[in-house]
Amino acid sequence: MNKTFLITAAFLGAVAVMLGAFGAHGLKSRMAPDAFEVFETAVKYQFYHVFALLAVAMLSGFIPSGNLLQWSGRLFIAGIILFSGSLYLLSYFKMTGNSSMNWLGAITPFGGLCFIAGWILMGIAAFNKS
Repeated sequence: MNKTFLITAAFLGAVAVMLGAFGAHGLKSRMAPDAFEVFETAVKYQFYHVFALLAVAMLSGFIPSGNLLQWSGRLFIAGIILFSGSLYLLSYFKMTGNSSMNWLGAITPFGGLCFIAGWILMGIAAFNKS
């Protein structure tokens, strides 16, 4: 088991719960529906990929795949930062009416690519094990 990924997943999972609760109870009434939808998407994808990171942490004890699982975990973390992080910031700037920061939306797809690559590497690691 990869302890670093497990601890990181636990931390990012706790942050996702906090942000989700903060959004539902503190932001929803203050944000336009489109900005809140962006915020909710960020929380959902952070949560999905916390579970992916947990899978990497646990699989690393069973699949001796060299660097494939390591890179998969790193890509999931990078994806959370780039994808969810850019959406959190974008929703904040939408809420405050700062349209000059809309360029942050251009960062989001790079996070999505990290997620995709992370899943592919996890699949390759599992395939190579069999």
